[in-house]
Amino acid sequence: MKPGLELLFEVRATLAAPILVGEVPEGARRVVPISGGTFAGLRLRGTVLAGGADWQYLRADGVMMVEAQYLLRTDDGVIIQVNNRGMRHGPQEVMQRLGAGAPVDPAEYYFRATPRLSAPAGRYEWLNRRVFLCSGARAADAVVLWFYEVL
Repeated sequence: MKPGLELLFEVRATLAAPILVGEVPEGARRVVPISGGTFAGLRLRGTVLAGGADWQYLRADGVMMVEAQYLLRTDDGVIIQVNNRGMRHGPQEVMQRLGAGAPVDPAEYYFRATPRLSAPAGRYEWLNRRVFLCSGARAADAVVLWFYEVL
């Protein structure tokens, strides 16, 4: 059976300036703090809480590996934990424009991740029993992510 995808929600997260860690065995490490934002979909919506971060490293082959951890607060007050691991890459010229904060069409580069959502017992506990995929677009001080439920 071929699985399908259904849009769960869209996240618009604001980002603070990256913290440059330096060279680590995996590559050039940086941490991008998440300062807030919103998310909205047909079944849930709310805010992105400040305090999360995206731990990134740039591999020698130009692929940016990402692992973000942050919290969502639904409009009805439930806290959902997000752990989102993935990668971003594209042609060198495109990635240079993106790194400089220029607007870049997300169709010009690859930005995909596999989020894991963790919700407490109750209204959203079904999130603990689903697989999700994510595509994204990076802006100078924000990221837009589209979360899809794998059917």
